[in-house]
Amino acid sequence: MGTVNIRELVSEAERRAAFPVVKQLRDHLDEETYLEYLERMTADGYRLFGLFSDGKIAAVAGVDILTNMYYGRHLWVFELVTDSAHRSKGFGEELLQYLTKWAESRGCEKIALSSGLQRTDAHRFYEERADMEKASYVFTLDVD
Repeated sequence: MGTVNIRELVSEAERRAAFPVVKQLRDHLDEETYLEYLERMTADGYRLFGLFSDGKIAAVAGVDILTNMYYGRHLWVFELVTDSAHRSKGFGEELLQYLTKWAESRGCEKIALSSGLQRTDAHRFYEERADMEKASYVFTLDVD
C-alpha cells in the first residue's frame, strides 16, 4: 500500500488532480463544470478531501456539515470514490474513518450519504465494511 495520507484539497491544482477520480463517480461532468460547481459548493461549506497513496490521489470524498430535523448536526457525504486502479485496498474505508474523526471533532452526531440504487458494490461496502445502516430511500423530481 505504501505511504498513505489524507488532506483537504484546497488549491485549484489539487482539485483538478482529483477530477479523474471524481469523474468515475460523476461521469456526467466535464472538468469545467466540475470546477464551476466546486467554486459554488465550497462557498456554501463543501469540502473536498483526497487520500494519497505514494503521492497520487487514490480516493476522494466531498462533504459538508449540515443540520436538519432528522439527523441533527451531521456530515453529509456527497462523493466517496476510490480510483478504479486502487479499489479493494482499504482506501475507501480509511477515508471514511478519517471523515468520521473529522466530523466528530466538529460536533457532528452522524454521517449520512445517498447512494444510487444501481451501486450494489457500494452498498455492500457501506453495510459490511463501513458498518452503516440503510436508513431511507431518496426520491427526486426534476423541476422544469
